[in-house]
Amino acid sequence: MSSSINDHFFSIDSILATQERLPCKVELPIFRLGYLDSATDGNDLLPGTKLEMPFWMAQSLCSRRRHIISIELPKQYRGSYREILDADANVVDLHKMGPYYYAFGTQLLRFDHADGSDIAKSLLMTFQMRFRKIMDSSRNSFNEDTCSLTNKLDETERSLFKAGQKELNDFQRWETRETEKLMTSKMVRNHRKRKRAALEEIS
Repeated sequence: MSSSINDHFFSIDSILATQERLPCKVELPIFRLGYLDSATDGNDLLPGTKLEMPFWMAQSLCSRRRHIISIELPKQYRGSYREILDADANVVDLHKMGPYYYAFGTQLLRFDHADGSDIAKSLLMTFQMRFRKIMDSSRNSFNEDTCSLTNKLDETERSLFKAGQKELNDFQRWETRETEKLMTSKMVRNHRKRKRAALEEIS
């Protein structure tokens, strides 16, 4: 899970996770950004205005130094949804709750929110509960259609699933000694072809 936007500046997953939108409430006037609120024709965002902003924008407007807006938790991270995950995280369609559920949830911890500690515990507990099933499925589905197994996983979990399948594939290749076979490199093969072609032209 991503712990910092700057740590993964070139990560596509991190960029996409920070595009997720947050319910926000304007606390101080924001001038010349009225176009962000489709419900008004004004030039400015006035206190009390409610709208959704991408995470990266909300973070710059709501920090310990300045409190221009306040943020609300997306519904999938609120108490009622956390209770569902606590009951049995394995049956939940996490991809439907957010394709970057863990990454985005971790970014939410950057806000000074009263539920921050509970969100962190829920993210960790959910990941731990689902991890074993994901890895077991990935290692026992080598020749199966994996779409039905991964459509309820978030992107972090799908990466784990692929890693598990690769590990199984590598092990099977080692077991059948395919990894020990010496193969002519592509560069050598191409060199030989060019050499033959040159000899044919001379002859």
